[in-house]
Amino acid sequence: MKSTHIQHLYQRAGFGISPKKLEKLSGLKKKEVVKKLFKSSKSITHLYMSTPDIDAFMKADTPKSDPKKFRELIKVSRSKLKDYNLAWVDKMSTSNEELRERMTLFWANHFVVRTNNIVFSQRYNATLRKYALGNFRDFVIAIAKEPAMLSYLNNQQNRKGKPNENFARELMELFTLGIGSYTEKDIKESARAFTGWGHTFKGEFVLRKKQHDFGEKEFFGVKGNFSGEDIIDLILKRPECAQFIAKKIYLHFVNDIPNEGRIGELAIVFRENYSIDEVMRYLFMTNWFYEEDVIGQKIKSPIDLLVQLKRTIPFSFKKPKEFIYIQKLLGQVLLEPPNVAGWAEGKSWIDSNTMMVRLKLPSVLFMNGTIAFDVKGEFEDSYEKFNKKSNFNRRLTVTKNWEVFHKNYGHLNYEELYHHLISTTTNKGTQEFLQSLKKTNKQEFCVQLMSLPEYQLC
Repeated sequence: MKSTHIQHLYQRAGFGISPKKLEKLSGLKKKEVVKKLFKSSKSITHLYMSTPDIDAFMKADTPKSDPKKFRELIKVSRSKLKDYNLAWVDKMSTSNEELRERMTLFWANHFVVRTNNIVFSQRYNATLRKYALGNFRDFVIAIAKEPAMLSYLNNQQNRKGKPNENFARELMELFTLGIGSYTEKDIKESARAFTGWGHTFKGEFVLRKKQHDFGEKEFFGVKGNFSGEDIIDLILKRPECAQFIAKKIYLHFVNDIPNEGRIGELAIVFRENYSIDEVMRYLFMTNWFYEEDVIGQKIKSPIDLLVQLKRTIPFSFKKPKEFIYIQKLLGQVLLEPPNVAGWAEGKSWIDSNTMMVRLKLPSVLFMNGTIAFDVKGEFEDSYEKFNKKSNFNRRLTVTKNWEVFHKNYGHLNYEELYHHLISTTTNKGTQEFLQSLKKTNKQEFCVQLMSLPEYQLC
């Protein structure tokens, strides 16, 4: 397998590949390389944080028993979610389970939730990671029973006689079928099947039988005393479901421009038994995944960009919340999706402001450059109180681990370093610029490469 194809595979299925690992894999057959990729992600290493504050949150009684204490715990929980954000980025930056981490991030922007509860958030992340390469049916059922989802889409308020349709609607519109594959009657009837689905204060799933509608429902023209699991099974029998998920996979992993023939291939494989593992293996084994019109044609998401920068040159902030703020400037704060549809991808990642931040970010992180903080919010307000500095030309205190960079990249010459970091063809102007650089400092050359518009592509 060509080294450029291996790089492409690990860019899309993970977050890049180190030169030494690339050297080990180069020359192997495609089947062997793909097999090794999946083998490294067979194990599941969950991401849990345990601190006295989180333990207190888990041990708390209901809000009614001590509302003041509960409000204080919620405030602590919001702070811990920021810590969890940083811990997740670190995990993606260091884990050898590259594909599982990539798939966890992918599903987090598919089964979208937003919660202020650190316990629910950690449980939800664990479910995403557990089923990321598993069976899609089991995945949907597990997600539907997660306290984060039950709360976010109001199924806690879904009761017999007064069904709340929010979850039932999004289950079909965003999670399984897509708009146009169901009717308003299907939404109303399926919502009845999920009545009584809820969770305890501590997050355990419960079916509240007194609130559940055990009556006959008519869903997709079929009548029966359907439960929530029955509704999910009926949804998965529809060919639109496999087609919808296959398209989502194609747009994320292959190309922003849909190819109906290739999406159809994936849908056929997926519908056989709804194995996520099998459809991803099929995708990475196709010849068209490695064609010229696919390699280097996708824009890295902000989290992709930050994780790849961190994998190349490990860095950390003296004030960790500044890293959250960088995410905000780039347009994607992990654990804080804009709405239930999640982040739109592709060209939506880029505008005049975010592009300037992207191009300047490497010099800010690695060469003590300055950056303008122009996004207002909770963090900025508190930051101003303590720093009393202008929003413009602010330097961040960043610790860089250049030793790791030299260990992994030091043996490469400048041409090899360029080809390892840039996956697409550069234009004439960029090539002339690179030729004009005095290649006496490999660190500076690396930062210059990361500051190119071409580095935004994978």
